[in-house]
Amino acid sequence: MAAAGTGALVEDLDAPLSARVGGTTAAKLEAELDLRTVRDLLWHLPRRYAERGQLTPVSSLAEGDDVTVVAQVQRVSGPRQMKSRRGAMLEVWVGDGRTELLLTFFAKGLGPLNHHARQLPVGTRALFAGKVQTYRRGAQRVLQLVHPEHRPLPEDAPDAVGEQFAAQPMPIYPATAKVRSWDVAAALSVVLTSLGDVDDAVPPGIAEREGLPSAADALRWVHQPRTKEEWQRGLERFRYEEAFVLQASLAQRRHAAARETATPRPARLDGLLAALDARLPFELTAGQRGVGEAIAADLAATSPMQRLLQGEVGSGKTLVALRAMLTVVDAGGQAALLAPTEVLAGQHLRSITAMLGDLALGGQLGAAEQATQVVLLTGSMPAAARRRALLAAASGEAGIVIGTHALLEEHVQFADLGLVVVDEQHRFGVEQRDALRSKAATSPHVLVMTATPIPRTVAMTVFGDLETSTLRELPPGRAPISTHVVPLAQRPEWIDRVFARIAEEAADGHQVYVVCPRIGGEDAPAAPGEDGKRPPLAVEDVVAQVRAHPATAALRTEVLHGRLATEEKEDVVRRFAARELDVVVATTVVEVGVDVPTATLMVIMDAERFGISQLHQLRGRVGRGGLPGTCLLVTEAAGASRVVERLRAVEATTDGFELARVDLEQRREGDVLGAAQSGRRSSLRVLSVLDDVDLITRARADATAVVAQDPELRGHPGLAAAIADRVGAEQRRFLERA
Repeated sequence: MAAAGTGALVEDLDAPLSARVGGTTAAKLEAELDLRTVRDLLWHLPRRYAERGQLTPVSSLAEGDDVTVVAQVQRVSGPRQMKSRRGAMLEVWVGDGRTELLLTFFAKGLGPLNHHARQLPVGTRALFAGKVQTYRRGAQRVLQLVHPEHRPLPEDAPDAVGEQFAAQPMPIYPATAKVRSWDVAAALSVVLTSLGDVDDAVPPGIAEREGLPSAADALRWVHQPRTKEEWQRGLERFRYEEAFVLQASLAQRRHAAARETATPRPARLDGLLAALDARLPFELTAGQRGVGEAIAADLAATSPMQRLLQGEVGSGKTLVALRAMLTVVDAGGQAALLAPTEVLAGQHLRSITAMLGDLALGGQLGAAEQATQVVLLTGSMPAAARRRALLAAASGEAGIVIGTHALLEEHVQFADLGLVVVDEQHRFGVEQRDALRSKAATSPHVLVMTATPIPRTVAMTVFGDLETSTLRELPPGRAPISTHVVPLAQRPEWIDRVFARIAEEAADGHQVYVVCPRIGGEDAPAAPGEDGKRPPLAVEDVVAQVRAHPATAALRTEVLHGRLATEEKEDVVRRFAARELDVVVATTVVEVGVDVPTATLMVIMDAERFGISQLHQLRGRVGRGGLPGTCLLVTEAAGASRVVERLRAVEATTDGFELARVDLEQRREGDVLGAAQSGRRSSLRVLSVLDDVDLITRARADATAVVAQDPELRGHPGLAAAIADRVGAEQRRFLERA
């Protein structure tokens, strides 16, 4: 089709690859790399660029060098089937008049090798580019290039031709064993040869201000660069484009949410919230007051609140959420709190009813005058209790309904659902959140919470459709937590000191968590850790050690993990909180929500098996009741390894936001925005949420302005197509749950 107002031919980027590169090649690209259209292939950007190197005399080659040489084919051996292993090989000897170099080509069959042999007959003068390797043939050490790039030269070609070829960077693409980087390059060469104009995702005015080349030029520069400057400028353009497309998608969601209608839930001065505030035994922190005021303003509006609440471990997010829920109940509505596990849902029920006291006894003897009901709904509840909870939610008697995925079932109904609170929301997909929102007559207000601190650029990129509130200040009464790495690889005898510390805490009347990477028993051993040694320790192994060790054998010890029945889990948590147990050996089921004020020691076994954020979450389970907490990170990893450096970072600070930054530095970008499948397109291609702060900020402002003027992007077809392609269903689901 023609571009509006230009008459220029615009490339049909959504055309199937089979129409451009042939059916066989297209089938391989789709099966191996999920590349289906011309657009998919063109935006399959190189992961790095190899320098062919300066033209090098064959006589001065060194092993490991990336080189380009000009040489003449001296003799050819093969192609032939190999005797010692499957497949075929071709050997081509080339020289520069002084020294010979071996070129070796391998393939499953003779066909591909015959192609190389036809291109390189004896006497051919050519450029050869690759990495120098060594090969021993008897006592002789032979230098060779394996699968080198080669380009025949005319007999009268000037030296400048070779110099130009050597200066050109070589794109290296994400590939698989069946589709190699050069296969991708070959397919791209076919497409780029006849590439027309491209509908640009970035509006011309913005591109001009940013100094960006056109999309068509940038595509040629990144895929077939003549100089290093070309691919750098091309990637800079796509770095901005990626940020701009993502931010435009988020801006569209913000715009759509603002157009939805919600029932206003203004605060009352004489309701449940006022009664709770009056009986709190402590002052709210400045952060809790500020966030509470922002939430109250959102709830009083006619458009639904879309707010992310993030905060340090123990910063009081649950109290902020409870105050929001009471505001909605005071206004005649209901609130639902969705938790990822039954342990966390049960903990929320206990902590909320404890804070409310008789304010949570609606319909019961001894209830306060304005009391409401707080009910729990989980999948494993007894039938009678489940029926009572369902009736309380449907009738409106329950102002607050706390539950797990059971809240999402079709038969769960609410009288007037006004607020949805999602805790640890990264554990839920968009389908789950939408299922709960759909139970409201009008769009409910939504508050999502995470205890994992999020760097600002990640918040802008992943949660860009939400208003973000942050709690950094810890409430009064939170004691400091000291963290220590216990390096058993260097000091194996220190394990006895760990058991002694457990016994000391128990002797003082305190409780101890011991956390392990897996359960054990039928739990299949996980892959060896980065130290390459034994499988991770299991709860069943460690609890036996605790019960057998002389220092801890007399302690009251139980296990807690996801394989236990709900009644068993609840019983262990209850007994632990009631100080009827000294030690709980658990999996990460205690990571969030388990709140035992007298727990003072957290021992994390095989600590190198956990991520930084998870370690920070786990140690936040101690020191919650005014008593100092201690966290021991027990590891058998080598002292100088990267994983121990990660543990040392956790040891050095309790600032979750600083640890989030360190975590982001140490992880691949794809891990931040979604698990990238091997050989598949990942969430981010060239954008770095750590390094590109200013760029993301500019792109966010630009995208917001564009969407404000043209919400449906009818005047920006290139941007609309890019959003549909790159922020498709899978990415949208991730962005809503990440």
